[in-house]
Amino acid sequence: MVRKRTAILISGRGSNMTALIEAARDPSYPAEIVLVVANRPDAGGLQRAAEAGLETAIVDHKSFGKDREAFEHALQEVLQAHRIEIVCLAGFMRLLTAWFVAQWPERMVNIHPALLPDFKGLDTHRRAIEAGAKEHGATVHFVVPEMDSGPVIAQGRVPVFADDTESALAARVLAIEHRIYPLALKLVASGRVRVENGRCVIEGPVSNQEAAFLPGAAQ
Repeated sequence: MVRKRTAILISGRGSNMTALIEAARDPSYPAEIVLVVANRPDAGGLQRAAEAGLETAIVDHKSFGKDREAFEHALQEVLQAHRIEIVCLAGFMRLLTAWFVAQWPERMVNIHPALLPDFKGLDTHRRAIEAGAKEHGATVHFVVPEMDSGPVIAQGRVPVFADDTESALAARVLAIEHRIYPLALKLVASGRVRVENGRCVIEGPVSNQEAAFLPGAAQ
């Protein structure tokens, strides 16, 4: 098995990055994390990645002012230099242009702390509580030019309790994120996810436990 060369893009502490790194320690995992790139020099995840023995890079968006395309071309050069095949966004707080997204068709994935299409954007946990949602969760999806709108690969759900606080709900959602992101990357890297009519279809058998997280799995 040739493992897919994977880069993780971060802006902060890299919590989901750590979950992906741990999953990829297994030699049978189809993705190999070979690079972690941050757009902020002070991103805490850079130290975590270095401690895990991974190569890191910084492409500081502030160095490019308001020139998003120049920033993205610099980022693309780094990814190409490392022969990256799959890109995982893990708390990467930059909106990407259509040009950059087009470089990675169905090869760039993101995790969002909500059950898309509900609660796109920021402050998802607060908004879910304020809306009186009974369920909340997280979604892994392919990246498209529209924010938080790509085909859904995996989703995990948690209940929203009547007395929930934003921090308590966020903690439960984060635990789900750490389960579904490694699962989604495994399926993408193994070539088992295809997109039909804007929806992900999962090819091949999945366990009952995995199927609960995979809207596109055969029932």
